[in-house]
Amino acid sequence: MDLSLAAIITILPLTITILLVFHFYHPLPEFVRQKLQLGQRYCCYLVAYQCYKPPSDLRFTTETFTKILSHRNHDPDDCRFFLNSLATSGIGAETCGPRNIAESRKSPATLHESLQEADAPMFETLDKLFTTSGVPPSRVDILVTTVSLFAPSPSLSARIVNRYKMKQGIKSYSLAGMGCSSGIVGIDLVRHLFTTMPPTALAVVVSTEAVGAHYYRGRDRSMMLPNAVFRTGGCSLLLTNNPSWSHRAVAKLTALVRTHLADDAAYDSVVQIEDEEGCPGFRVSRQSTDTAKLALVANFRVLLPKVLPLWEILARFLRRRVMTGVSVKSGIQHFCVHTSRKAVIDAVGRSLGLGEDDVEPSRMTLNRFGYTSCSSPWYVFGYMEAKKRLKRGDRVLMVGLGAGFMCNTCVWTVMRDLEDGNVWGDCISRYPPGTSIAATATTTSDAADE
Repeated sequence: MDLSLAAIITILPLTITILLVFHFYHPLPEFVRQKLQLGQRYCCYLVAYQCYKPPSDLRFTTETFTKILSHRNHDPDDCRFFLNSLATSGIGAETCGPRNIAESRKSPATLHESLQEADAPMFETLDKLFTTSGVPPSRVDILVTTVSLFAPSPSLSARIVNRYKMKQGIKSYSLAGMGCSSGIVGIDLVRHLFTTMPPTALAVVVSTEAVGAHYYRGRDRSMMLPNAVFRTGGCSLLLTNNPSWSHRAVAKLTALVRTHLADDAAYDSVVQIEDEEGCPGFRVSRQSTDTAKLALVANFRVLLPKVLPLWEILARFLRRRVMTGVSVKSGIQHFCVHTSRKAVIDAVGRSLGLGEDDVEPSRMTLNRFGYTSCSSPWYVFGYMEAKKRLKRGDRVLMVGLGAGFMCNTCVWTVMRDLEDGNVWGDCISRYPPGTSIAATATTTSDAADE
């Protein structure tokens, strides 16, 4: 009797704590429901992915921008402002852009040139995706394309269906104008479609961009910043809801959360407009950073209960700091931070309590490939794979921010040890800068000692 009473007294505080959390903190029941129910009903596996590597003749240099600025007769102060923004952006000398900009043309890209710009990442990555995966285009059940700035007719998804002669019953979607986080939106669309289909479905998500026709040629400094960071890029993903493919999968989708702030300040923080001279472009307001922080906090209040250990949530609840100051790294090992600018990467890293090693992949991606819009998280993922850091069971967080204002996040669980060089294969030894030099010096020193 005494032992039973002692046991009750021991477990009573824990029981009361759990009941209080369930009663007062509503995301937790959803977390438990997803773990115990939805996780058994459907799944979304990443079978393969490919990122686009532009040709070297499209590289952007300081001289490229100097010529463009001279075409518009910018005054010296504007030129200094832009070149200083470029120098502090974190972008290196190997990034590439649309041909009309790389060749310093005075006129914007034509429709034909924009189609070529969008086609190159789509078709090159798809060719490699179908070849390496062994999945023919005729097997694809769902096709989703995402692009921020370009909406031709026929759509980009129609161009892919026609090129690869996909089956007539394919469910194809073309998402345009949904900002730089639309790649995650495309994955979200696929995972919902998977719940309505047999567990043998295959889906392809293609992210591309066409910025040549949207390059800002005016003098408004708030609209000149995107010119300094946007670069050519794209990716293709092969997804399935077939559990029998888990052994060959790269990763499994663990959680995905979309947040859309609905207020005027957020809506106007990043917007496509014309300046006073009629030059079209994107205006990035001074409030965009604050807006991004608000969107990130709102998103993480929903995301973190889905991916953090239960003990972490209970501990924060007891300290009355639920989802504030949470140790994100207790449930996530790798981070694909939004790569629009070095300052943004650093700000997000600080807000999440990340170290230098955690944000290194995002910084190096920005340095080597620039900001490739909705495909940028996959260049970061590729960097970590090329460095052989992704091990079975690791979790990878992807964060995308975009106009609207939206913050979209997803978490992947790595299914096997990954070590493919992918798009980074020929240059990974040079990143971070100085790594290869240090390695060479160490080897030389060891040889001398011998």
